[in-house]
Amino acid sequence: MEKEQIKPFIARRCAKELKDGDVVNLGIGLPTLIPNFLPEGVHVVLQSENGMIGMGPTPAEGQEDPFLINAGGGYITYTDGASTFDSATSFGIIRGGHVNVSVLGAMQVDENGDLANWMIPGKKTPGMGGAMDLLVGAKKVILAMEHTAKGNPKILKKCTLPLTAKGQVNMIITEMGVMEITPKGIVLTEINPEFTVEQVQAATEATLIISDNLKEMK
Repeated sequence: MEKEQIKPFIARRCAKELKDGDVVNLGIGLPTLIPNFLPEGVHVVLQSENGMIGMGPTPAEGQEDPFLINAGGGYITYTDGASTFDSATSFGIIRGGHVNVSVLGAMQVDENGDLANWMIPGKKTPGMGGAMDLLVGAKKVILAMEHTAKGNPKILKKCTLPLTAKGQVNMIITEMGVMEITPKGIVLTEINPEFTVEQVQAATEATLIISDNLKEMK
């Protein structure tokens, strides 16, 4: 798969996990592409940690409003009926369990559903942000990420970087496949037909459980 195809491919598959009417929080980077691939008839409500529910798409160049940004500092628009409020209220929505799905990126994830996505020791970091609240507060947590980083596995037996949260990840979607975190380990439920099961396992440190009903990822 060509490098420029990977992120749209992952975002398109992630979009299939969202249901009409879901309140969704999207992490910065790859997850922000997901609304571009929502199935016809599916409308979700996008929530942002910095104080908005009802975010719209990225504005056209030259039409940015400096007062409308997401939690990552990127320009946004709003949909009809959108609401803005303080950050404390926003986190009340998250911690109160009102977010149906949170889609985040990852540096590392392991077979226990532990996630590390906020810092590498020794490197400057702006802080954890709202990720730890989203991991605990959202009803479903999906990781949208490339399968490896510079050829090194990101899906591990045990995370080695500082954790964002323990045992909160439900699903991992990469360019190689779709995996679900279960009490028995990581189950490969869908595979990109461009790869073999052996190739997916070779790129994964954790031992994958291959579903009896393994499907083709589309």
